[in-house]
Amino acid sequence: MNYFIIAGEASGDIHGSALIEALKRQDPRAQFNFLGGDLMSRSAGHEPLIHYRDMAFMGFIEVIKHLGSILGFMRRAKQAMTSSRPDALILIDYPSFNLKMAKWACVQGIPVFYFISPKVWAWKEYRVKDIKRYVTRMYSILPFETEFYRKHDYEVEYVGNPTVKEIASALDQMRPASEFCVDNGIDAGRPIIAIVPGSRKKEIRDNLPTMLAAARRHSHCQAVIAGAPSIDDELYNEVMGDNSVPVLRNLTFELVHHARVAIVTSGTATLETALLGTPQVACYRMNGSKRVYWFYSKLIKGKYVTLPNLIADAPIIPELLMHYCTVDSVDGWLTRLLNDGPHRQEMLEGYRRMAQILTQKDCASTTAARIIEQLR
Repeated sequence: MNYFIIAGEASGDIHGSALIEALKRQDPRAQFNFLGGDLMSRSAGHEPLIHYRDMAFMGFIEVIKHLGSILGFMRRAKQAMTSSRPDALILIDYPSFNLKMAKWACVQGIPVFYFISPKVWAWKEYRVKDIKRYVTRMYSILPFETEFYRKHDYEVEYVGNPTVKEIASALDQMRPASEFCVDNGIDAGRPIIAIVPGSRKKEIRDNLPTMLAAARRHSHCQAVIAGAPSIDDELYNEVMGDNSVPVLRNLTFELVHHARVAIVTSGTATLETALLGTPQVACYRMNGSKRVYWFYSKLIKGKYVTLPNLIADAPIIPELLMHYCTVDSVDGWLTRLLNDGPHRQEMLEGYRRMAQILTQKDCASTTAARIIEQLR
């Protein structure tokens, strides 16, 4: 089989890599063209047509500014598919780009499979119409999505969550905390506050200053930043104003697991942090304006934004969004969670309930089998 896969973010690169490996196990002669990153390159054995770091535009203004580049990426992807005539187009989240590609592929007669649904249950629900029209089959990694889509007369299959297996595997291979600290020049005698500010430049610029300022109020602790693979040190130093806080790359799971508390930009990292068992404060500043918050609150549906809360349908972790994400509010939660008090224990118990809802299915392998099954 010949597959074309599109992942436009770091998390999509992780899941895309696992999916490629699963497809190769099921179909040793499989061939791949893709938009993605280094992990997908390693799995496929060659470079991506376009690297996701060149596609990571965030927010309306940034998208408008780079519209020419985005349209150029679409043209290149279409030209590549016209030349290779893939047996299937597989999309991973990244809806603004991917749903346009789904429409084009559908018109060309190419089956379209979606692995990891866009968050249409929270944002831009009207996109469900395009999904129903252009997507052959959707494979969900969040259990509550099946009921959401069923209300729209569209059946999706929950295939398990890849993060469960990723974290379980990572935990099995982790060094003891003392060894981790020594190897990375961290003081093993001081509690760690892990700062996970996201993988996009705008996310980092918007969230890292508040996260750092709150962490620095706890002088008995040490802040350590989880660096994104595609972001240079210059950006972190620019935001910090110096290089006083260490930035560790490709060690996020270990860093978070050995931390006493994590401050995390809302996204997949909140679920990873929960499965790693570290209490956390979820932030998403983007713009501190009350007016902007009011605008987005009218667009976003549902009681919660973060994955742990959505999966458990309960307020397990604090969600500090927009103008609620201040140094004082983050610091208040840090103070509660650094101590062995009721807030910390309640959060850890919430994590256990959330983990029970997620299954141990091998998400990528299950999805690969279903796609191949559909194509036969």
